[in-house]
Amino acid sequence: MKVAELKAFGNPPEVVDCIEVDGPGEPAADEILVDTTAGPINPAEILLIQGRYASRPPLPARLGIEGAGRVRAVGSAVSDLQPGDSVMLMGRTNWAEQQCVKRAAVIKLPADIDPYQAAMLKVNPATALMLLRDYVDLQAGDWLIQNAANSGVGTCLIALARASGIRTVNVVRRESLIAPLQQQGADIVVVDGDDLAARVRAETGDDAPIKLAIDAVAGRACLRLAECLSDGGTVVNYGLLSGEPCMLGSEQTVFRGISLTGFWLAKTLGSLDSASIQGLYSELAGRVMDGTVHVPVEATYPLTEIKQALAHAMRQGRDGKILVLPNA
Repeated sequence: MKVAELKAFGNPPEVVDCIEVDGPGEPAADEILVDTTAGPINPAEILLIQGRYASRPPLPARLGIEGAGRVRAVGSAVSDLQPGDSVMLMGRTNWAEQQCVKRAAVIKLPADIDPYQAAMLKVNPATALMLLRDYVDLQAGDWLIQNAANSGVGTCLIALARASGIRTVNVVRRESLIAPLQQQGADIVVVDGDDLAARVRAETGDDAPIKLAIDAVAGRACLRLAECLSDGGTVVNYGLLSGEPCMLGSEQTVFRGISLTGFWLAKTLGSLDSASIQGLYSELAGRVMDGTVHVPVEATYPLTEIKQALAHAMRQGRDGKILVLPNA
């Protein structure tokens, strides 16, 4: 069968290959055999391949932080799944035609869930939901601000906030993104820049405190978000698209009481028990099914074109996710 393999850390299109390996065989008693339907390419995947992620897997390594598929066979001790069921894969080797995994390593999904949305459920929607509810107690009518608002996390955050009556200020890098985000329900969309705080206040009004900032960029972009917050606000950083450390000055931390913290999905999931994880993804699957959450897809590639897929995922100016289809 075909799998994607990382042979060395470096430029993703140059160091990842599609190779042939032996199939996984029949599942053990507590395992299931899954045909992988799809898996997206996330920024974390690019960082991992480049050797810039929080941890480095031993090489050669298989890849695929996210994925979903259909059950092909179940082990003798598995009673709650059957062939044909739709599942989300919790492992990190999902760019493969088939996988034999423990029953505990998958989340059962609704039978008629969109397979592409199912494949993108693990990272972006979960990140958005936890960023929205776990750091600041936001109520209907409250404001938050985020950068990289056109990203997968950003668009999920807009949708989930809107469903809760929470208003969003959305920072982007180019004007062409304003109208599409407004059509998705963003309350305010502005282009980033040195005068960001003044322009945000002009849009929201001085009497509209912003309590939470969600930062995917780091560097000076983190500082610009902090300048938009009301006193005592919180910046949560979950990405480093700039490649620079977060910047926050004493004017914000000492004199205005603004705090900076970080979010890493892998660490957060590792702290949850299995019932909590199942509950989280059951809730998010419901949000997909009712149309609240929908992550746009720009292009799909068969696994044999993994190099082209990675190159596409690294381009600036995309309007959706790049998906790998192992069985296409």
